[in-house]
Amino acid sequence: MTERDTHRVIPLQDQRRQSFALPAVAGGWLPAANPQVTDQRGRALRDLRISVTDRCNFRCNYCMPKEIFDAQYAYLPHSALLSFEEITRVARQFVALGVQKIRLTGGEPLLRKNLEQLVEQLASLRTPDGLPLDLTLTTNGSLLARKARALKTAGLQRVTVSLDGLDDAVFRRMNDVDFPVSEVLAGIEAAAAAGLGPIKINMVVKRGTNEHQVLPMARHFRGSGMVLRLIEYMDVGATNGWRLTDVLPSGDVVKLINAELPLLPLEPSSPGETAGRWGYADAGGQHDKVAGEIGVISSVTQAFCGGCNRARLSTEGQLYLCLFAQQGYDLRSLIRAATPDADLASTISQIWQARDDRYSELRSALGPDTGAGVTRVEMSYIGG
Repeated sequence: MTERDTHRVIPLQDQRRQSFALPAVAGGWLPAANPQVTDQRGRALRDLRISVTDRCNFRCNYCMPKEIFDAQYAYLPHSALLSFEEITRVARQFVALGVQKIRLTGGEPLLRKNLEQLVEQLASLRTPDGLPLDLTLTTNGSLLARKARALKTAGLQRVTVSLDGLDDAVFRRMNDVDFPVSEVLAGIEAAAAAGLGPIKINMVVKRGTNEHQVLPMARHFRGSGMVLRLIEYMDVGATNGWRLTDVLPSGDVVKLINAELPLLPLEPSSPGETAGRWGYADAGGQHDKVAGEIGVISSVTQAFCGGCNRARLSTEGQLYLCLFAQQGYDLRSLIRAATPDADLASTISQIWQARDDRYSELRSALGPDTGAGVTRVEMSYIGG
């Protein structure tokens, strides 16, 4: 019996076109010299994730299982996608409201044709203080070897690469399209050579599937200048048949690595940081900066809603305020109705100020079945 046979895949209900009503715009909005837009819990808007495509060339069972995302799956038509100019226009309003970091995601963002043009446009944006943005991209690495240099030239600063194991058989089984791990590793090396760093490596750890790859991954990236981030398998969307028993708690992951490669806790690198930082220790018990560090993202066992400063813009212009959201806000309708920039910014500001999302905290407080039966938007649509 294969792993797929033992996991129930839930049929997909399309959530992409279900939207909340947009707030009424009272009048033109002008940004303050130092804007500080906060939500109902005092969380500032600092980070914008932009999905540039809903397509991916992998079929990882925790994200886009082949049973659902098959040859008959109806992806968004090109006309529904925001153009690069539309994305840049929306991003400019977010930056005026306090966003300092933009991450391009997908699906697989490198499948979007001429993505370097969008990178160049976004790289030209400046904060109200005149500072450049922290412009990053998350990729599965399959096309990175051929794209890294052009992305760097266009203005991309760094990349995060998803890699769920070094064993080729395990990796091919998890991506479910028989893609070799060697090509992803070549992409990582190309990104490093192009200067797209510091590079982060994201590994989703799923019990019974790839936890035996944790130590080999830690050994491989220790001392490389790259940061391995180990992510608890999340209950995102409705198609991956998520079960709490599939989650390997990040505390257990830290213990596993620490038994061979001693670790010590590090302070957060920035407000709202999702990953807990652990540094490799030297013989004296101090942080060995040459050996580097790992990160653990405890999305299930340790909620980090309290510091969440991220908004997500879908491929077709839906604004989501939580990775576990059920609905978004249709900004595309405003953009294509030629809404003035001031009114677009005012709408975004009002949406953020009304935000009270804290799904992970509720899940942790009320138990793993919180929200059971509720269909959430898929991660492949709004990005991770």
